[in-house]
Amino acid sequence: MEWTNEVNAKIKRKNQILFSKGSPLLQELNQLVTLQSHRTLILWALELAEEAVQQLKSEYPQESRPTEALEISRLWAKGIVKMPEAQKKILRCHAMAKELDSPVNIALCHAVGQACGVVHAPGHAMGFPAYELTALVRKYGLESGRQIIEKRNQEYLQRLKYWEQHEEDYPGPWAKFLQ
Repeated sequence: MEWTNEVNAKIKRKNQILFSKGSPLLQELNQLVTLQSHRTLILWALELAEEAVQQLKSEYPQESRPTEALEISRLWAKGIVKMPEAQKKILRCHAMAKELDSPVNIALCHAVGQACGVVHAPGHAMGFPAYELTALVRKYGLESGRQIIEKRNQEYLQRLKYWEQHEEDYPGPWAKFLQ
């Protein structure tokens, strides 16, 4: 199935999220994700989240929730804070989405929250691409944005392969549950 057919169907059904880990476009990425260590996925997801946080910061300069979620997730991965403290900030980032009107920025808030959730469980790893690609469709449209979306998917793969090869270069520390 052509990936655009599935996204078109989800648009017609008025789905909020237009991609899933089973989406045809994300098959290669999903397979690669399943082969990674938890730490590799954290490094990858938090790097991706940084880009989305910067986009949100440019739109909402007075808003700190996405930045706080990312910062505390980094501290959580290092073992400096515990899950309940991080979870509160991550949920606040998701809550920000409910206050917005822009479908692009709503999806980006959820993308950041999903990326931060990778510290808790690797199963959140595909959440970032699903939401960020949804944001790109909302921003550019499906046909006009097709090349941008496919290019971004390739960037996910490249960055994941990078972290797969460079996980040991991260100076740490890691939380006990990640050692």
